[in-house]
Amino acid sequence: MDALLDVLNETWQWTGIELLTAFGILIAAFVARRLFRFFLERGAKRLAAKTKTELDDLLIQAVEKPIDVGILILGIYFAVYSLNPPPNMQVWLSSVFWIPYSFLIAWTMFRGVNVLSHLMHKWAARTDTTLDDQLVPLVERAAKVVVWILAILMVLQNMGYSISGLIAGLGVGGLAVALAAQKTLADVFGSVMLLADRPFVNGDWVQSPDNEIEGIVERIGFRSTRIRTFDQTLIAIPNSRLADFVINNISQRPVRRVWITVGLTYATQGTQMRDAVGQIDAMLRSHTDVDQDSTILVNFTDFGDSSLNIMVYYFANTTDWADYLGIREDVNLCIMEIVEGLGLSIAFPTRTVHVAGNASVQGGTD
Repeated sequence: MDALLDVLNETWQWTGIELLTAFGILIAAFVARRLFRFFLERGAKRLAAKTKTELDDLLIQAVEKPIDVGILILGIYFAVYSLNPPPNMQVWLSSVFWIPYSFLIAWTMFRGVNVLSHLMHKWAARTDTTLDDQLVPLVERAAKVVVWILAILMVLQNMGYSISGLIAGLGVGGLAVALAAQKTLADVFGSVMLLADRPFVNGDWVQSPDNEIEGIVERIGFRSTRIRTFDQTLIAIPNSRLADFVINNISQRPVRRVWITVGLTYATQGTQMRDAVGQIDAMLRSHTDVDQDSTILVNFTDFGDSSLNIMVYYFANTTDWADYLGIREDVNLCIMEIVEGLGLSIAFPTRTVHVAGNASVQGGTD
């Protein structure tokens, strides 16, 4: 107030030439505004309309009004200074000038945040997860709050207030809030990591072998992810923990593997075994639901305790659980028909008991 009273008590006189100079500066400012608008309408906007991206159009719209107002404020500032104000008033005018310019800078940044949020909303709409749809509004609001806080701090500094104590207080308060909400903040950063890495989306069948979690992802939230297990239990996992899990996304497999062992009885002869292996292999390579681009293996591998084992290894041409079971069933039935057609039998566990002084007796099922 004392500084303002000193300014008001100052005597300020100007000459006719100074008035004409100030008036000329104002006229030049209005002409500059008109030229700026002409350049935007006839040049920049037309060029931006010819490009494929809309980013340049949005940026032009964002800076158009702030620059237009800024030219006028700058013209008024130079016009006033051309009147040669007293030294005390020059300091006061400088502070008064930077107050609207601080808000002008904040306004420009605010409109830039709107451009960024518009692009982020469009990007989020193209993704399958709802996490980014929830994250974008939060980032947008946080950025706008930060912009206006910076503007207020700049205004206070230009008015002569010391903002170092205020910044220190905000830092201490922010540290206290961060310590009190560290788990929530960890979940927030976990959500960001899930958004950036995208290990799964809604509807995926996921499995975490290290934590015995398996089910369908129902919702990826901002704090936690909900998974419906196959016994219809709904579990909610904090995103901070989920980001550290080993995630096996089963839905992302292009095909599903089948690995079984077919055991034939020890009555099977060598030529019959070769025929069985060859026919099973030929059946798999002609089966329409078996992926022919993946590995197909059929081999007589082991002399088991009760059977001669044939390894059958192939990939079902589907990722759907029900279709997978249907393909696996059909292939198993085809294998049974091949075994029956060759006059062979599927082995089952048996035990042979030898009694001293008597013939060996074949026992039943072990």
